[in-house]
Amino acid sequence: MKIGQLAQQTGTPVDTIRYYEREGLLPRAARTEGNYRIYDAVHLERLAFIRRCRSLDMTQDEIRVLLRFRDTPSESCEDVNALLDAHIGHVAERIRELQQLEKQLQTLRECCQEGRQAAECGILNELSHGGAELTTPAASESHLAATHAGGRQHVPPRQGGGA
Repeated sequence: MKIGQLAQQTGTPVDTIRYYEREGLLPRAARTEGNYRIYDAVHLERLAFIRRCRSLDMTQDEIRVLLRFRDTPSESCEDVNALLDAHIGHVAERIRELQQLEKQLQTLRECCQEGRQAAECGILNELSHGGAELTTPAASESHLAATHAGGRQHVPPRQGGGA
């Protein structure tokens, strides 16, 4: 099948498929004489696996490890279990961070209970004068920024019902 067909069957944008090929998550597709990429069932299955991993917010590096084990089925899956345990820990930490963010936003929202002129808005004044300190890690310190972006420049956008 051509790339457009693979994209349609998996709900994955064409650019994301090309990106996964460049990153080595998907094997390079064979080419026709007209230089079109030709994909097969192996690509379809592997891309579906990658998308399921992304829907679970796994990083490319985590996916690479899982693919390596998937490609060597005789290996012990202890490291797979450890990877998933670590990922669960990252998710739990992110949930704690988001709960703290929710509390901060609720506190900020309490600064303005009625509609006023913007110059008198308690929320805008609080944000301008910084009475409330943010206690969640900066984006560069969080698991998602530090690990899930993997230090890479391009992270393909998520589509609809999953990665």
